[in-house]
Amino acid sequence: MFFSPRHARSSILECSNSWAGEGSGAAKPVPRLQSMARERLSVRVHPAPFWFGFGFGSFGQIVSGETQHVYAPAPVQFCSVEEEHTLASEISKLSPAWSHTAALTVDGHLLLAGFLGGCPQQRAQLPANGCQDLLAAEKYMLLKFKGSVECWSTDSLHSGSLQGNPVWKMDLPVHTEKALPLAADGYVMPRPPFFKQLPCEIRVQKLVLGLEHALLLSTDWEVFTWGSGRHGQLGHGGLENVSEPLVVEALTGMSMGAVAAGSWHSVSISVAGDLYIWGWNESGQLGFPSKKLAEDSLHVTHFTQKEIVQGKPSSPYKASQETKNTTVEEGNTERCTDQKISSLKETLRSSPKNCAHTSEFISIQAFPALLDLPQESEVLKVSCGSRHTAVVTREGHLYTWGWGAYGQLGHGDTNSLDHPRIVECFSQKQMCVKDVVCGLWNTFVLCSPTTTGLQS
Repeated sequence: MFFSPRHARSSILECSNSWAGEGSGAAKPVPRLQSMARERLSVRVHPAPFWFGFGFGSFGQIVSGETQHVYAPAPVQFCSVEEEHTLASEISKLSPAWSHTAALTVDGHLLLAGFLGGCPQQRAQLPANGCQDLLAAEKYMLLKFKGSVECWSTDSLHSGSLQGNPVWKMDLPVHTEKALPLAADGYVMPRPPFFKQLPCEIRVQKLVLGLEHALLLSTDWEVFTWGSGRHGQLGHGGLENVSEPLVVEALTGMSMGAVAAGSWHSVSISVAGDLYIWGWNESGQLGFPSKKLAEDSLHVTHFTQKEIVQGKPSSPYKASQETKNTTVEEGNTERCTDQKISSLKETLRSSPKNCAHTSEFISIQAFPALLDLPQESEVLKVSCGSRHTAVVTREGHLYTWGWGAYGQLGHGDTNSLDHPRIVECFSQKQMCVKDVVCGLWNTFVLCSPTTTGLQS
C-alpha cells in the first residue's frame, strides 16, 4: 500500500545532457555518477505535487531497494514497483532520519523505508489511527495524535503496526494546532527527557532543533536561540552556551518569517525574503568562502585528468553498510581550528545586513550575515542538513550549497559548494519547487510540473 513512480503518467522529466557547470571550468561528475544521475532523472512525473529525493540513500531510504546513493533528483519510493496503491500526492508530511525516512499520508497512515529493525532495505506501512504529525529521528519517532503526543522506538515500528506501548507519552490540549516539535507549553525532542518547557512570556509560532541548539520564531516575528554556541550557531556574537531562549539582537527590528537549523548552523528568512545565516562554515554551508573547500580544490588539481576521468581518486566520504556502525553525530570529533570572528564583530554589530568579508575565509560566523542569492532572488522556504543548506525562492527555484559528498546538493556530482547554486534539472524542465526538507545527508523536494512560482 505505497506509492510508486509508475503512477506518474502525465509527463516525462528527462535529464539534460548538458550538466550544470560544463563548459564553465567547474568540476564534472565522474562518468559512473553522471550516467546514474541521467538515468535517475528519466522518470515520470504526476501533475500533482510530487516528492523527489537525492543524497545518502544506500539503505533504501530514498528509493526502495536502492543500494547506491542518489546523486540527482529521483522520485521518492517507499515500495517495490509491484506495490503501487498510494499516490505521492497523498503524502502530507515527510520527515527523514539518518538511515530511514518516514512519511505521513493524508489519511493518517505512516510509511517507513530504509534501515529498520536492524536491517537495510526495509519498508513498512502502519495504520497510525489518525496520526496528525511526526518527527523522525534515528532511535525514536515522535507521533502526534488528537489529544496526545507519543514517542515510539524506531525498532518497534518495522513490524507494520504500533504494537505494545510507547516509550513516552504526554497528553495535549485537544484543539492544539501547533506543529512538532512544539507541544503544549513547551517542545518535544526525540531523546530523553523528551519534553522541555518554554518560558511563558514567549509566544511561539515555530521551533526547530539542531544537533546541539534550537531556534524559535515568536509571534512577534523575532528569533530566539539557545543551546551550544561553540560553533557560533546561536548568533549572539560569541561561542558561549546559552541555557534559555535568548533573542538574536542582530535581527531585531526586522520581521522574520521562517527559521531552520543545521547540525551547527542556523538560518532565518525575513518576511521580505532576505536570507540571514550564521554558525559553522566548515563545508561552505553558510555560502561564504570556506578554507577547507579551497584546500580540497587545490588537492584535486594534483590528480591527473586521466585519474579524474577514471574515478581513481577515492572519496574520503565513501559509505557502505558499515556506515551504520559509525556515529551519526559525525561532527562530534570535528573542531574549528580557524575561528576568525573577532574582525567581523564590529562590522556585523553595526548592521546585520553587512555580509561577511569575502576577502577572507570564514570558519565561524557568530553573527547573522546577509547572504544574497544569484539574481537577487527572494527566499520563501529553507531547510538545513547536517552541513548543507537548501532554499526555495518565490519563483519556485531550488538553490543548494554546503557539503555534497553524497550528492545531497542535487547537482549530479559529489562536489561541495561554498556558494548557492540552482538545481538546474527542475528549472530546465519547468518544474516548480514548492517545499524542501533536508535530512542529515540527503534532501527531499516537493515539486510539480508548472512554471508558476509560489509568490506567497
